Amino acid sequence: MSADTAAESRVATSVPSGLGPAPSLSAEAFLSLGCMEGVFEPVVTPAVPVHYGGGFTPEAAESLGSMEGILEPLVQRAVDADRAERQRARLRPGVLAAIGVAAGAYVLHVLPFAPFTIPAETGGIRHPISAAILAIVTGLILRNTLRLPDTIKTGCKKTVKRAIPPAIVCMGAGLNMQHLASVGAWVILVTLCGIGFALSATYWIGRRMGLSSKTAWLLGAGTGICGNSAIVAVAPLIDAKDEDVALSVGAVNLFGLASMLSWPLLGTWLSLSDSAFGLWAGSSIHAVPQVVAAGYAFSPEAGALATLVKLVRVACLAPLVFFTALWYCKTVGSRSGSKNELAFHYARLVPWFVWGFLTLAALNTLGWIPALHFPANATFGMGEPLIVSVRDALTTCGKLLLTLAMAAIGLEVNLRQLATVGGRALAAGLASTAALGLATLLLIRLVL
Repeated sequence: MSADTAAESRVATSVPSGLGPAPSLSAEAFLSLGCMEGVFEPVVTPAVPVHYGGGFTPEAAESLGSMEGILEPLVQRAVDADRAERQRARLRPGVLAAIGVAAGAYVLHVLPFAPFTIPAETGGIRHPISAAILAIVTGLILRNTLRLPDTIKTGCKKTVKRAIPPAIVCMGAGLNMQHLASVGAWVILVTLCGIGFALSATYWIGRRMGLSSKTAWLLGAGTGICGNSAIVAVAPLIDAKDEDVALSVGAVNLFGLASMLSWPLLGTWLSLSDSAFGLWAGSSIHAVPQVVAAGYAFSPEAGALATLVKLVRVACLAPLVFFTALWYCKTVGSRSGSKNELAFHYARLVPWFVWGFLTLAALNTLGWIPALHFPANATFGMGEPLIVSVRDALTTCGKLLLTLAMAAIGLEVNLRQLATVGGRALAAGLASTAALGLATLLLIRLVL
């Protein structure tokens, strides 16, 4: 065995507690369970890593993270040029496949017939099915009908990790805080009520359906806060087993995907306003990219508000972690006399792109995002001055990156393997997702 192979073997068998695979799931199944969200470093990790045997790969451990934050290590061992080139070569097929699917989604998006193009109520035409939704559906069809090589999945995973955070930051340029006056304090009220309802109702539903208390609490955290990142953050605090993590991640991913695809259709059927739908999607769909895709599938205004509401939920990860740790230490830790030490990473509680999104939103609200003016002699022979809106350019860039990420996610998700995470967990996930969607919708109907 070469030195590199031995090193990779040691890495593959050393992962934080709570992030190993369930014994009944393959590494490929675990890759599918986490691919909806990319990589998010756990907020809490054991002081000493726990070693697992078997063929569990580093990519499988990473897949349990979340694209709601990418925290690369500050110091890494240098990689020689040949090995770096081999790594890039392994990524190219997946990246190119994601680009191809995204491009195809844009072609479908503008096809000149229904349901892709329909008359607009105010005249003209509109394209009701967003390119991001078409991209993930196309990717899902290809992934689950064709035998794709492993290099496709590897490149797609890297694409998701790199595309989602800047996409969300760019979306901030499309949000004007003054437009929130129509919903005002109701945004915070609906968001906090939704989180509280999701945690309590999901825990109750899970326990009634025979899930362990740890699985039920993890499922509630993923449903109420921010998908996989909340699950991975909370799992070490309550000494969750690998099976608890696998069951909750699988259910949250599956029904988050289902709500992303169905909420825009329901919102149109219910004739929800842009503000109402944005608030509903942001307060009830599980993961950040799912919320962004669903919101912008409804309208740009709904997408901007949905993203803001979802990021408020992401910020609530900090108090959830704090109170979970406090509760578990007082009610369980004191009885068990456990001496396990945990290292707490405060900087990971709020992902960096939350601040980027809010910064661009604030600049847009203040009117400080400029427009670029090019004189006639600098417009490549067009003969007329050219004005380029930086705000529009940023939001367009965000939509392009989101579509690319959705294509990559679709090419990763194995629906058959997602459906093997356990009947009780799936039933609890379905019931809790439906309950949260209905509860937040009724509350929004009352206050708006």
